[in-house]
Amino acid sequence: MGQFGIGQAVRRIEDVRFITGAGRYIDDVSLPRQAYLAFVRSPHAHAAIKRVDLAAAKTMPGVLGAWAGADLEAEIKPLPCPIPIKNRDGSFRADPPRRVLAVGFARHVGDAVAAVVAETPQQARDAAEAVAVDYDPLPSVTDLASAARQGSPKVWETLKDNIVFLTDRGNPAAVDANFAKAAHVTRLKIVNNRVVVHSMEPRGAVAEYDAKSGMYTLYTGTQGPFRHQNLIGDMVLGIEKGKLRVVTPDVGGGFGMKLFLYGEPVLALWSARKLGRPVKWTSDRSEAFLTDTHGRDHLTEGELALDKDGRFIGLRVKLTANMGAYLSTFAPFIPTDASSAIYNSIYDHAAVHVAITGVFTNTTPVDAYRGAGRPEANYLVERLIDQAAHEMKIDRAELRRRNYIRHAQFPYKTAMGLTYDSGNFRENLDEALKRSDLAGFEARRAEARKRGRLRGIGFASYVEIAGGGPMEQSKLTFEEDGYVTLTIGTQSNGQGHETAYAQILTDKLGVPFDRIRVRQGDGHALPDGGGTGGSRSALRGGGAIIDTVAKVVEKGKPLAAEVLEAAAADIVFEHGQFKIAGTDRAIGVIELARRARAKGGEGLDSLAVHNNAPHAFPNGCHVCEVEIDPETGVPAVVAYTVVDDFGEVVNPLLVEGQVHGGVAQGLGQALLEHCVYDQQSGQILTGSPMDYALPRADDFPDIAFSRTVDPCRTNPLGIKGCGEAGAVGAPPATVNAVVDALAHLGVRHVDMPVTAEKLWRVIRAAKT
Repeated sequence: MGQFGIGQAVRRIEDVRFITGAGRYIDDVSLPRQAYLAFVRSPHAHAAIKRVDLAAAKTMPGVLGAWAGADLEAEIKPLPCPIPIKNRDGSFRADPPRRVLAVGFARHVGDAVAAVVAETPQQARDAAEAVAVDYDPLPSVTDLASAARQGSPKVWETLKDNIVFLTDRGNPAAVDANFAKAAHVTRLKIVNNRVVVHSMEPRGAVAEYDAKSGMYTLYTGTQGPFRHQNLIGDMVLGIEKGKLRVVTPDVGGGFGMKLFLYGEPVLALWSARKLGRPVKWTSDRSEAFLTDTHGRDHLTEGELALDKDGRFIGLRVKLTANMGAYLSTFAPFIPTDASSAIYNSIYDHAAVHVAITGVFTNTTPVDAYRGAGRPEANYLVERLIDQAAHEMKIDRAELRRRNYIRHAQFPYKTAMGLTYDSGNFRENLDEALKRSDLAGFEARRAEARKRGRLRGIGFASYVEIAGGGPMEQSKLTFEEDGYVTLTIGTQSNGQGHETAYAQILTDKLGVPFDRIRVRQGDGHALPDGGGTGGSRSALRGGGAIIDTVAKVVEKGKPLAAEVLEAAAADIVFEHGQFKIAGTDRAIGVIELARRARAKGGEGLDSLAVHNNAPHAFPNGCHVCEVEIDPETGVPAVVAYTVVDDFGEVVNPLLVEGQVHGGVAQGLGQALLEHCVYDQQSGQILTGSPMDYALPRADDFPDIAFSRTVDPCRTNPLGIKGCGEAGAVGAPPATVNAVVDALAHLGVRHVDMPVTAEKLWRVIRAAKT
């Protein structure tokens, strides 16, 4: 382990350019002669579009073009949702078209119905305001429970109801049989509240078209350009293979939301070709609240069956998931396969069954948000366990210990079909409770009561499924200036990829840390790439780097043998040098690459495709301690402890930062964040940071973070991933703490977000 190798807390090298203003984000991209795109968006949650009059807009100063949805139908196909969900009866889910500009009907507030391109941003906005749209408002439905019922206003007039899919995962027969013999059944209904992603950098796009070559180029903030390149080129605009290049510069936060395909970049490309000018669009905050995919928004009923000794023998889940008005790119996958697979959690469940209903509503589409289904599943499981412990009068920690998968059971195949390779779940719990001083909590609770405060402590175990899609690609290029360039198919959204990848490369290839360049975000720099999402970058990207280094070594041995005048079988590679085994005769990899390059050809340059299929399973335990002012309901997190098992880690400093960020987002959902729609008008009531309560630094205490290490056995680095774990463990730990603080009042559950106003009402109701 060198100074900058794997396992070292190296400071992020990319931060120098970020904090000095040298980062290049999408709004920093400007092209000669570029024009500007603006959209006309529906003010109604549901309305028939009777007429779109573009005449006045087309005569406005600087206007180059204006279009309604009907103008695009022949040339732009609907945005695809490539997730094939089968219903219980064998049919496939509903698949109504999601067009770049709405045709016939607007289906949520903010739905784009027309677009204008002009010489300046202000001219484009002014012209958009001059577009006259004749709407016929229709009844809307924004409430998930109402939308799922027969007779509710239909979001899609072509469908019989608002149901997108009805599907199941798990073994219902085994669950029913075990419930029939259960000594106790705990039941709980929960809300997983809708949240707005609100990345620091809004979405944007800059598009250009070269008529001579027929080449399209799109600059846009993504979590990997390859998916956008393929979906737009193949499925939406029908662009010839190789004629669309998607480039992503620096990205100021993604959290899942920038994985997906939206209409604005597509229309920017189309209008750039139509007008013969580069076209730029940048979202403002109001647009972001209305058009960026939202997260969560589930209603869940859970039942946990236990035997007389408190062992889990069955879990039954009935989940209703909001899809919004349209199906976003991965939306149906989140509540089905992404979520249901993890309901088993880290417990030795005998049987699990999950019934999932997807529902259309007149709201912004919902898709993956940090954790993507796993926070939702983990929240239900950990709340059920606390409730079961109360009902059966078993200590909360003891009930978990009785049911954890034991270390001796690995590899362990869960009731939902996953195979866990490793984990010390009891050790994580015990360490977290020790570090949070559970033994001294009752004294702290008593002291808080003297101050007129209600204090509670809650904890939650969790497991995450990391890895995303298995495929990743990387390429190593030995440059003439002595640097090594790593080109990789993932995309940093602020996680510190440049530092982490350089650490892996200096560790495995032995080249100096400061002689490495990392290149991401160019859809033509590699044949393909998996992108970033699902805690996959270090796992899959790191595996791709190792595979590429292996190719370099394979190429280098015969070349080194020639230079060192030895047999290729006698050459070994150690610490950046090709050596004759048992001697001190050696040549460094960079020098060998220089000599190979001088002979022509690709030299030591190498590309590898990594296809290591198994997922990894980061896990741990969160402990949250809260105080509540009973007079105002105001909650405060006064202590927070995390113990995680991420296996081996590349950079502990980056890992801790990822945990802090995830915990902040999880606490934000638990305590503050809630995207609210008016049920009568369908208007979003939390459409700006003035109305939507984002967490701030002073909402949280210091987060006490530590790790246990049980290396992953299914990937060469032994890592498990860390990016989403904080958001998975925080909500149940926090709500468990709130319920513990109120338990003496008879309160057994409070739905997220547990705001001051909600807690004030709960306390008043409990006292009366």
